[in-house]
Amino acid sequence: MKPIRVLTPQLEILAEIDDYESLIFSREWHGVGEFELHINKHKNHTDKLLKGNLILLGSDLHKVGIIKHREIGLNESGKQSETWSIKGFELKGVVGQRITVPPSHTAYDYKQGDTETVIKHYVDKNIVNPDDMNRKISMLDLATNQNRGQSIVWQSRYKGLADEVNVISMASEIGWGVHLNFEQMKWIFDTYEGRDLTVNQSQNPPVIFSPEFDSLKSIQFTESDFNYRNTTYVAGQGTGVNRRIVEVGELQDLERIETFIDARDVAETDENEQSIPEQDIISSLNERGLQKLQEFSQEQFLEGQILIHSPFKYKIDYDLGDMVTVQNKDWGVTMDARITEITEIYEPTGIHLEATFGNAQPTLISKLKQELGQIEGEIKR
Repeated sequence: MKPIRVLTPQLEILAEIDDYESLIFSREWHGVGEFELHINKHKNHTDKLLKGNLILLGSDLHKVGIIKHREIGLNESGKQSETWSIKGFELKGVVGQRITVPPSHTAYDYKQGDTETVIKHYVDKNIVNPDDMNRKISMLDLATNQNRGQSIVWQSRYKGLADEVNVISMASEIGWGVHLNFEQMKWIFDTYEGRDLTVNQSQNPPVIFSPEFDSLKSIQFTESDFNYRNTTYVAGQGTGVNRRIVEVGELQDLERIETFIDARDVAETDENEQSIPEQDIISSLNERGLQKLQEFSQEQFLEGQILIHSPFKYKIDYDLGDMVTVQNKDWGVTMDARITEITEIYEPTGIHLEATFGNAQPTLISKLKQELGQIEGEIKR
């Protein structure tokens, strides 16, 4: 079993555990992964598995979780079945403890630049160097900005910070996370770019996940239009007939599938309260529509269990965030897709890897959030 180190939030090492019953640890490229640890109460160091403490998988400083939940049960078998269930999320989930509070002199926090600069701007202003020092998380710091990603324009106002970073990440394909730095004794927030390992590129050795190449144990393919949208009405500021609305998308007839996007946060005045030119406002609304439509564009979903003893080695030949080729010739399916989630499962029988290629299938909760996001702007006033 992979050893787990238990640490305080200040990175003091409390214990090392390697005789737990099972561990499921999920890492996500855009969102926040979770973990679940099962361990008998009477084993060593279980008293250190307290809410707020960290777990570190082996020596990988990027595989860190924070404990948020403990529960225990006892069945008719008695003492030997008395097992703690320890749950939490990736350390980067602490970003979700803040919202995006705009500067006091303006209604919206507006930022333009490359994706990394924009993401780190919101983390800096709401966690690392906030105006209100009560909002600061003292353990968190920012990695040096390397200006990764495409140029974007973003505005935010009182939204969940992790949700906002997630949306920016999905729109730009830039990943993000929090890792440990024992030299600085800090948690470090950073953004990442995955490698292109697809079969048609020539810069890197390609990685093909396929039962044919003994790299996939199982694969599940779904092709669906349930969540697909290709045209949107983007609503900016104003009310009723005076609300500014822009249409994005040009498909017609049966091919046209519409949605509504509330973009009331797209400002019409700058930080100096001067009017923004109408054409710039319309351009911002168009860009918001295109960004949001990406959330509805995924029509194919691939999930699979990766063979540990395959020609491709995890964390060496491929990792979370890399673009790979997934193929099943019997189904006529070949896709180039990013690895957006990897779940590591540790059990006495061995280690298992499960991966999501491209976007995950939308859950009921995510669908409800999308539907509410489409209508909330019309019921605010």
